[in-house]
Amino acid sequence: MGEVGRLALLFSIVIVVYGIVSHLMAIRTKDIRWLKSAKTSVLILPLVTTMASGSLIYLLVTGDFKYDYVALYSSTDMALFYKVTAFWGGNAGSLLLWLWILSIYTALVTWSKHKDSNQFLPWVSTILLLINAFFILILNTIEQPFALNPEKMTEGNGLNSLLQNPGMAVHPITLYLGYIGFAVPFAYGMAALLLKKADAVWVKVTRKWTLVSWLFLSMGILFGSQWAYVELGWGGYWTWDPVENASLLPWLTATALLHSTMVQERKGMLKGWTMTLVTLTFILTIFGTFLTRSGLLWSVHAFANGPIGAYFLAFIGVILVGSIWNITANWSVLKSDAQFESYISKESSFLVNNLLLITSAFTVFWGTIYPVVSEAVTGTKVMVGAPYFNKVNVPIFLALIILMGVGPVVAWKRSSAKAIFRNLSYPLIITVLLALALFSVGITNWMTLLSLSSTSFVAMIIFLEFAKAVQARVKVTGESPVRSFIMLFVKNRRRYGGYIAHFGVVLIAIGLTGASNYSVDIQRGLNEGDTVELGKYSLQYRGLGEINNGVKQTVFAELLVEKNGEKIGVVQPEKVFYTNGNQPTTEVSVVSSLQEDLYVILNGWSEDNGKVFVQVKVFPLMSWTWAGGYVLIFGTLISLWPDRSANRRRRQIQTESMLYG
Repeated sequence: MGEVGRLALLFSIVIVVYGIVSHLMAIRTKDIRWLKSAKTSVLILPLVTTMASGSLIYLLVTGDFKYDYVALYSSTDMALFYKVTAFWGGNAGSLLLWLWILSIYTALVTWSKHKDSNQFLPWVSTILLLINAFFILILNTIEQPFALNPEKMTEGNGLNSLLQNPGMAVHPITLYLGYIGFAVPFAYGMAALLLKKADAVWVKVTRKWTLVSWLFLSMGILFGSQWAYVELGWGGYWTWDPVENASLLPWLTATALLHSTMVQERKGMLKGWTMTLVTLTFILTIFGTFLTRSGLLWSVHAFANGPIGAYFLAFIGVILVGSIWNITANWSVLKSDAQFESYISKESSFLVNNLLLITSAFTVFWGTIYPVVSEAVTGTKVMVGAPYFNKVNVPIFLALIILMGVGPVVAWKRSSAKAIFRNLSYPLIITVLLALALFSVGITNWMTLLSLSSTSFVAMIIFLEFAKAVQARVKVTGESPVRSFIMLFVKNRRRYGGYIAHFGVVLIAIGLTGASNYSVDIQRGLNEGDTVELGKYSLQYRGLGEINNGVKQTVFAELLVEKNGEKIGVVQPEKVFYTNGNQPTTEVSVVSSLQEDLYVILNGWSEDNGKVFVQVKVFPLMSWTWAGGYVLIFGTLISLWPDRSANRRRRQIQTESMLYG
């Protein structure tokens, strides 16, 4: 089966080269036969990559250790689930996954039936095939998933212990679906420039691709944070680790891109911004892949280093140079159709939003690569820690949240300060009163006050926007308030789905504010019967237990938990030792509520006297962060949900056009 996979990857070279050449011939000759042949080759490519991917999964599941990748990332005692997820547990496998998804995306785009996409498709498919070609080259040369093992082995090393978690099934997949998806709007943007048709058409065609990719990237970051929260045992969810930053960077620029496309689509403005952002977002997805594999910076998430980093850096250079040339050579077609009429307008608010997001992205990028820069200049690698990232980005994020509240009440083209103040007067008064109340109960840190006040302000604005819309609809249609509320989403999914997503951001900000500023923790060594107290909680150590199923040995401490003197249950933080694992994993025990999380870690124990060493933390409002993430996902799904009535109207118009000309 490994030979089948190897031959499939070799054959993919022929397919991708033929696809590129035949598309270019179709562009040059305008011959429909070349185009049909080119589209057929694009349809074959995902079949070939599926064959290669299926072959590798088969080898992992059956434990064929004569293949190096299988020996490195699988073992006979691993559960079937983890044998499958080992597919993307190493460098070569994860790159094959990338190629597999990219080839499917390429086929979906090439065979798209969107009426406005045909003019772009030959160039779009060519660009996507060129990206495919890079990964095919890597997989057939320096990262071969079907390379034979030089040693004869009857057992494999097994998957990294930290990766033997259900999060392994969702976090990498959603992250990759987001990363790879941004290749599509990038290809359309470059094609639009080459054809000198950089109006709103390509933006409309790619809107769902951009939003879906952003959604998957958001899910990947959320699931990764939750995974780190319960698996790594360090007592947190985000460390500004280089690879974490690598996923945040394209998310920031893609968020700016989503807002920029709205202005271009509606007003024909910010075309240069949109093209720059779509390019920057795609380059940052490749940069994230480079950072994970280059070995330049240490990260708990990184793959083993090797020569592959240089190839990715060269690829980034080619994309950057080619994109800059394309944008500058065709800058004239990116001129806005209209000019800003007022500093106080929705267009201006979107521009400020973009500036803030790009500033945040730049500071994160600079902080991430600074150790490399410092080592190159001074010979000493100076690491940048969380204080830098927090100090710079927290004020930017707070400004974005405030802007998120002001934006809905600002009119397109021109608005007046008087009208804005009139619309915001009640929320502002309530916000000031809330800030005074928070100050009176002991919240005196100005940044915390500003965070909680601004998030409450935005939440009130969103509530009022829904209330006013429901009230107006009830008055016009006579519907019940509940039906009117539902119909808001039916009639304008993009707007009100966006409000739900914004409310998710509000919940995330509240949760992060509470967890970051008011968490408390304590570490204690406990003998059986001893008690550790932290705030309202009292935990009594009842003994150490052990479970051994042959594959892994689980050692757990049992602690009885009381809150305000009342028993609420038992927690069992664990250390898990895998048979083939190099290091134990830490499984924390979390008691979660809307108010706070009780977070218990087993750090170790003494074999002599049974004494255990535990760490207990309390994270206020932590569950609000996770809830906010899922609300954001829900709001985005609402925005993406197909509008059947609009589709029916579009089909009717097309039919009438065909009948009557």
